[in-house]
Amino acid sequence: MYYIYHIPDKKIGMTRNLNKRVHNQQGYKPGEYEIIFSSEDVREASEMELILQKQYGYRTDRQLYTDLIKLNKMKINPTEQTSTFPVPLNKLKGNLLDNKGLKWKTSFGTFFLSDESINWIVANAKPSMYNNNRCYIYNKAFYEAFLNKEHTPDQSWHNDNPFDLIRNWAQERGIYDKGDPKTQLIKLYEESGELAQAILKNDQAGIIDAIGDSVVVLTNLAYLVNTDIETCIGAAYDEISNRTGSMKNGTFVKDTV
Repeated sequence: MYYIYHIPDKKIGMTRNLNKRVHNQQGYKPGEYEIIFSSEDVREASEMELILQKQYGYRTDRQLYTDLIKLNKMKINPTEQTSTFPVPLNKLKGNLLDNKGLKWKTSFGTFFLSDESINWIVANAKPSMYNNNRCYIYNKAFYEAFLNKEHTPDQSWHNDNPFDLIRNWAQERGIYDKGDPKTQLIKLYEESGELAQAILKNDQAGIIDAIGDSVVVLTNLAYLVNTDIETCIGAAYDEISNRTGSMKNGTFVKDTV
């Protein structure tokens, strides 16, 4: 069970072990804090923690608790040439699958773990000559396989409506049955933050990733508020299609009536 606890006027936090985290580490006793939410679903609890932190006026965590768990499981060490995984080759695939969705920064852009990239990593990883419990990949090779603009992946999905594919994906994972518009809104804030960082760093791969993730979140958000993203885009285009104006300081400013 994952518990979200509230220490009045101090913080809202999340833990699986109240005794260790709140009592022993932070020094608070029962009666000095309250449990305001609990769930066996780590993703649901993680998203609710951010919502409650905002509602109570506390500083929000920069990363979801569930993402911190992933980072603690696998601390990938990127250097200019390689990305090193803290596991031996014979345990690499299982650990990568446990951390699917994890991203890390390299000199070649933002790398990520997906089914496709995990298969590539397992096929191309080499054991460390210094430590049998570590293995690595070459960053340039990963970049060429997944991020290079000249690399042309399978684009057959373009034959289908990509929004339908996103909705099917979300439906299969229970996002529409158990999801909430507020949690999707928080995810949109997170993606916007990642996009801002990628733009400031001129990280083209990170920009593409963040824009794509934002579209996925917006598609799911629209569904959860009983509309669809196509309707929203259509309404926006109808609004701007006949709009006149001019560019000022790098942005389009509409004419006032």
